[in-house]
Amino acid sequence: MDSAVSELLANEGQLQAWQTDRSRAPIATKIVVAGGFGVGKTTLVTAVSEITPLQTEALMTQASADTDDLSGTPGKTTTTVAMDFGRITLDDDLVLYLFGTPGQQRFWFMWDDLVRGAIGAVVLADTRRLSDCFPALDYFESCGLPYIVAVNHFDGSEKFEVPDVREALTVPPHIPVLIMDARQRISVVESLLALVGHALDVTPE
Repeated sequence: MDSAVSELLANEGQLQAWQTDRSRAPIATKIVVAGGFGVGKTTLVTAVSEITPLQTEALMTQASADTDDLSGTPGKTTTTVAMDFGRITLDDDLVLYLFGTPGQQRFWFMWDDLVRGAIGAVVLADTRRLSDCFPALDYFESCGLPYIVAVNHFDGSEKFEVPDVREALTVPPHIPVLIMDARQRISVVESLLALVGHALDVTPE
C-alpha cells in the first residue's frame, strides 16, 4: 500500500504540469473528495471512475471501537486508511483525477499531501451527521482551496433543501451547495462539473 500511495503522490508534478500548459490536450486536473467518516467518499469515486479505482479499504476491527463512531453507520464494516483514487474523462480535453481522503481524525495528517496540486474539493455531507463535515469545511476555508458542498442523502434519511443545509453549515453564499446521490454516476458528474465551474470562477488562471 505504501508504494502505491508514494507513486500516486509522486505523480503530482506531472498533474501540475498539465494544468499549467493549456496548449496540451487533454488537461489533467486533480480533485479531492473529502468529508466525515462513512459519508460516501469511496462510493462516489467508485461510481464515476472509468478505471478500476484504487482503494485502500481495510476491515474494521475491535481495536477501533473506541475511536470510530458507528452510530450513524451501523452496517459499515470497512474504512479507508489512505485514499481512494479514480479517473474520469469529462470531455476530449479534460480529465479529472479523483483523490478521496480518509475520514477519521487519526488520518487527517495525510490531507496536506493529498490536496497538493488540486484545483478544488467536493465536501460530502450526510444530513444525519452534518457536524462531521465541519473539519473538512474549516480545512478548505483555511487553505483557500475552492470547494463545493454536496449533500449525499442516504436511504431513510430525512430530506432537506439546499437553503436549510447552507444555513445549518453556515456556508457562504458564493459556495455552491447541491443535493446528490454518490451511487449515481450522473449525479456525481453533475457535482464534479459544479466544482470545476466554481474553481474556474474563483481562480480562472
